Amino acid sequence: MFSFLYSERYKLRQSAKTWLELADRVRKFRRDLLSEAQNARLLAAAGEVRGQLKGGAETDVLKGSLAALEKTLRETGGRIYPANSLVENVEFFLVAAIVILGLRAYFVQPFKIPTNSMWPSFYGMKAEYFPVAREPGLLRRMGRLVGLGATHYAVKAPADGEVLMPVFGNGVPAYTEKAGRSLWIFPTMLHEYTFSVGGELVKVKVPAEFAPEYDEVVDRAFRGDAASLGELIHNAAARAKRLEHSTMIVREGAEPLQATVFWVPLGKTVRRGETILSFDQLTGDLLFVDRLTYNFVRPRIGQGFVFRTQNIHSPYMEDADHEQKKQYYVKRLVGLPGDTLEVRPPVLWRNGKPIEGATAFSFNAQQAGLYPGYTYANARLGIETLTGPGATVTVPKGSFYAMGDNSPRSEDSRYWGFVPEKDVVGRPLFIYYPFTSRWGPAH
Repeated sequence: MFSFLYSERYKLRQSAKTWLELADRVRKFRRDLLSEAQNARLLAAAGEVRGQLKGGAETDVLKGSLAALEKTLRETGGRIYPANSLVENVEFFLVAAIVILGLRAYFVQPFKIPTNSMWPSFYGMKAEYFPVAREPGLLRRMGRLVGLGATHYAVKAPADGEVLMPVFGNGVPAYTEKAGRSLWIFPTMLHEYTFSVGGELVKVKVPAEFAPEYDEVVDRAFRGDAASLGELIHNAAARAKRLEHSTMIVREGAEPLQATVFWVPLGKTVRRGETILSFDQLTGDLLFVDRLTYNFVRPRIGQGFVFRTQNIHSPYMEDADHEQKKQYYVKRLVGLPGDTLEVRPPVLWRNGKPIEGATAFSFNAQQAGLYPGYTYANARLGIETLTGPGATVTVPKGSFYAMGDNSPRSEDSRYWGFVPEKDVVGRPLFIYYPFTSRWGPAH
């Protein structure tokens, strides 16, 4: 920055030191490729510059010696000198990649929270519904994209008419599960939902993990005076006595799955081009995972911990094609080998007393703030689990028991069993995005 303050002689001497370092590098890496004569010329040229530096040679003399050294380096440097910009850039990115891979493998790994099983400690993808009058403009959408990782969806009517939506027999919005890409690069699963207006169809695709949030958006948008979307569907079916139905592909792939869906009028009439549904998909928390600590210290009760799933064998750990899931999960550690656990809603008991070791435990026990309390089962799955009413479970040797802080929405050890100790990766360290009040050290 302040080089203009230095004399020409000082700058030339600093430049000479750089040339000598380059000469040493060429000799170390190419000594076996150079002839004896080339090695001798390189040593002589570098030795002359080194001697003049020590002897305090005049500027003109040093310039001449540097010119001779540069000529020798051109003859002997190969790819090291003269180095073109392509080679330098390739070397830079290779070194950067090695450093990043090393950090990721042994120290810190980035991780994205996909679902809300740990909510409100960690946020997965969340939805924000917008009434038509409050739909955000372009500038606001750009600001929310940068600050919150918000992706905006606006479903427009393809024709004039009443809005209809297909639902499964259980009243859940119908969808087709298909393979897709996240950020146009990473393979992921998508749910494609459909609306019908005036006999024409319009579709919207969201990540599969976002499905519970999408259901809530639809509920808010269309339930009207009904207590819930389910009641709206029930009332519509009662009025019509017989809803129109059709067959929909629920899952694409090698073994496609089909189901009967019922077309429910949602009590909303729109004009072509009007907004049917408007919402934002907010990204889940992005955090760094400490991969180092658990190599030396055993995980503690109450810590959030990240683990691999490939050795957890359960129907709940299989994808739609019945393949074993090979992913990273984050839950809270609630059971060590030998511990006995029991759920007495809203409290989780460990070894005969309410569990301790994390703020989330006490908040859930009190159902304080946004914490819902511990339950026997996931509300959406509605299936009895390993910790059903009056049941206890004991953690075997070499294993851990993991549960989500959002017990009614978490698919965890209550369903798929124990986490092998060898598959524990690390603990959440720091939430680095989005830029909200949760930004900072993870708890």
